[in-house]
Amino acid sequence: MRHLPIDSALFANHRKRLADRLPHGAIAFANANDVLPTNADGTLPLHPNSDLFYLSGIEQEESILLLFPSASNPKHREILFLRKPNEQLKIWEGHKHDKEEGATISGIRSIHWVNEFDDIMQQLASEGEIFYFNENEHSRAGKTVETRDQRFNQKLQRDYPLHRVERLAPHLHDLRFCKDREEIKLIKQAIEVTERGFRKTLRMIKPGVTEFQVEAEWAKEFIRRRCKFAYTPIVASGSNACVLHYLRNDQTCKKGDLLLMDVGACYANYNADLTRTIPVSGKFSRRQKQVYNAVLRVLRQSIDNATIGKSLKEWQNDSHHMMTEEMLRLKLITQAQVKKQDPDQPACRKFYMHGLGHSLGLDVHDVSNGQSVFRENSVFTVEPGIYLPDEGFGVRLEDNIQITKNGPANLMSKIPIEAEEIEQIMNR
Repeated sequence: MRHLPIDSALFANHRKRLADRLPHGAIAFANANDVLPTNADGTLPLHPNSDLFYLSGIEQEESILLLFPSASNPKHREILFLRKPNEQLKIWEGHKHDKEEGATISGIRSIHWVNEFDDIMQQLASEGEIFYFNENEHSRAGKTVETRDQRFNQKLQRDYPLHRVERLAPHLHDLRFCKDREEIKLIKQAIEVTERGFRKTLRMIKPGVTEFQVEAEWAKEFIRRRCKFAYTPIVASGSNACVLHYLRNDQTCKKGDLLLMDVGACYANYNADLTRTIPVSGKFSRRQKQVYNAVLRVLRQSIDNATIGKSLKEWQNDSHHMMTEEMLRLKLITQAQVKKQDPDQPACRKFYMHGLGHSLGLDVHDVSNGQSVFRENSVFTVEPGIYLPDEGFGVRLEDNIQITKNGPANLMSKIPIEAEEIEQIMNR
């Protein structure tokens, strides 16, 4: 693992909180992700399974976590199954966890090899009554590829057809929605590295620089600080910024353009998600600054509006009302359009077509299914934008916030965002 060691107490606490929710006789499972193929004999780097990591800290392929809180034998209440190391693996793939290392990372005392799973499962199934199967139930997840979880679940249902089956995901989503202190620290670490990357990148941007050179500057800063990209970065100059998920990053930044950078670092699997829009020449035009400051006002008011108990739908709708007022001032929409608008599709959506924000944590679009209000220690992005393809630019600004009992805390408050401050840094 690239990141520094994490105290196993974090993962033990997560397991206990999950165990407290499970009924007597329940056995819950979490699996590692697949190592995905590319072409020929190539594979993608393993992306750790967020739920397995949340419960154990384990990031290694083929791993299985079994939780049986009511097992009569204490050794069976938490079992971690790992891929057995051997000389061949060591030569071709490198180090794999031994049992002692697995126990140190996870805090789990009962460690077995994966090839022992079927025999141990047969012993436990006679005592267990309900299987809690996990699966990626994110509301926007694609279902085109069969996952390791799905294959695992199907096999156990064939092997033990009389056992009742329940879903584990709703419990994990509820637990993961609110972060504990150590998780907030890891998110802040990712944000600190993201800030360093932004400040470094600001100083190298000028007309003639390519989007991929800008991306490389971010990558350099992230990698040297034990991080990776939290998601494929968006580095979009000029009208490219009006493509919400622009990923080509292959154009040249031109004089007079704005450059939208939606980039975040991932540290220890916890993510940051930053967007800043800056002038390639080091100075905003009058019109660019008008639009920029309109978006900034909506961002700041939306942060203030993110309070415990606030409905996420109401929060989004409030941003529509604010955007409507800003767009009227910018003469992007008319009062006549506002009067005739569909409440479910307000006029401002023509230039502000995406959501205001999303939960953030082990996943960039973190699990929050069923969560309809802000809760204490949930972490969210706030990212309003205005996109003007006919004028050749778009502006999006994004900060990450923690919802606290004292109001929202902007975790990115130290990252430059005022137009004048950005101009000053670029022209220093």
